[in-house]
Amino acid sequence: MLVRHLDIQPLLIACHTWRMSPWSLSTLVLASCVILSSSQQKNKQPQTISRGWGKGITWVATYEEGLRKMKENNKPLMVIHHKEDCPHSKSLKKLFAVDKAIQKIAKQDFIMLNLVEETTDSNLAPDGYYVPRILFVDPSMKVRADITSKYSNHLYTYQASDLSVLVDNMKKAKLLLHTEL
Repeated sequence: MLVRHLDIQPLLIACHTWRMSPWSLSTLVLASCVILSSSQQKNKQPQTISRGWGKGITWVATYEEGLRKMKENNKPLMVIHHKEDCPHSKSLKKLFAVDKAIQKIAKQDFIMLNLVEETTDSNLAPDGYYVPRILFVDPSMKVRADITSKYSNHLYTYQASDLSVLVDNMKKAKLLLHTEL
């Protein structure tokens, strides 16, 4: 919780001028703190499981839940590794969330998971731990390391300018599901 410095000197002067009791001053200070705290809470939006990647998509909360739902629904799992304070993750998320094609495919054809923490499954980091990183897992539990982005140094990273590559890879993951399983 954010604590702000509250200068009580003007309140003490007012208390003395208006001949307020110390209890009245305490009540006034407490009321000021409550008002300040409630105004801060009104401005802060609650964090949802989508974390800003798309409200219309049904997201799973954990990797384990994603694997279970993937098998139940016979849909590929798309895992987005990101960090809230990473500028590359932020710019990708901003465009991902408003791209109608991506949102439609994600909603209809995938089990979706976005992670700000790494999983214990080292298969989800075939070429290292970095963000943003997007991998696909098919219902046979195979991490699709063959579905890569266009970068040779980070095979599973996507920049904001790479949305068309991501859409193509989402379609590829969906197609491979139907041709290989």
